[in-house]
Amino acid sequence: MSFAFMLNSALDALALSKTFSAGGHISIPDFLDRDCAIELHEALSTRQDWAWAINAGGHVYDLGREARDAMTAEQRIELDNRINLAARDGFQFRFSSLRVPDPVSEREPDRDILHAFAEFMRSDPVLDLIRTVTGKTAILFADAQGTAYHPGDFLTGHDDDIEGKNRELAYVMGLTPEWRVEWGGLLLFHEKEGRISGLVPRFNCLNMFALPVLHSVSQVAPFAGGVRYAVTGWMRTAMPA
Repeated sequence: MSFAFMLNSALDALALSKTFSAGGHISIPDFLDRDCAIELHEALSTRQDWAWAINAGGHVYDLGREARDAMTAEQRIELDNRINLAARDGFQFRFSSLRVPDPVSEREPDRDILHAFAEFMRSDPVLDLIRTVTGKTAILFADAQGTAYHPGDFLTGHDDDIEGKNRELAYVMGLTPEWRVEWGGLLLFHEKEGRISGLVPRFNCLNMFALPVLHSVSQVAPFAGGVRYAVTGWMRTAMPA
């Protein structure tokens, strides 16, 4: 099996660069050829190997389906309570994840469509486009993970500035066909004096922003009519060791 991704041939990198330079972030609609975006969404929405990603004590934990199914109702309630308490005053997240290995040698783009998308994001056509749009000419590598936010999932404020990761840009490749702003799951930028700006999940739309910047994903409402699917990652200035 092979997966071939293509950029939308109508993208105007120079015009997009003006938008990015004005605010340090950009939302690029119709980033992929539409058929490619549809294939990627269908693959994510039918995968059964999602892990539940949470953090605690400075560590990230991925709970697979087997581990979650083994939990009692009381254990689930206790875990939810602990997550919510930690989120009140600090950095906390809960969402589902499909991780792509950083080392290129461990990726299997002919077998896994997410691995193929990660390789696409570090291909010359994509890197050339992103360098032109953002002016970040030193980027060399893209990492990636599939993300799914179900009702109750969230990501509190953080700036992605982790020593040794060489991150220049963050990206969110939106793969949510229909979404209402009231459903939550918004990518929020925390500005000065309590102001915020935000982006609603959209289909086949690449959101990208320069780092470091304080941002979050608002909690998906219990009445949301779907799952917020995306591929997220960082554009980095060095290949992983």
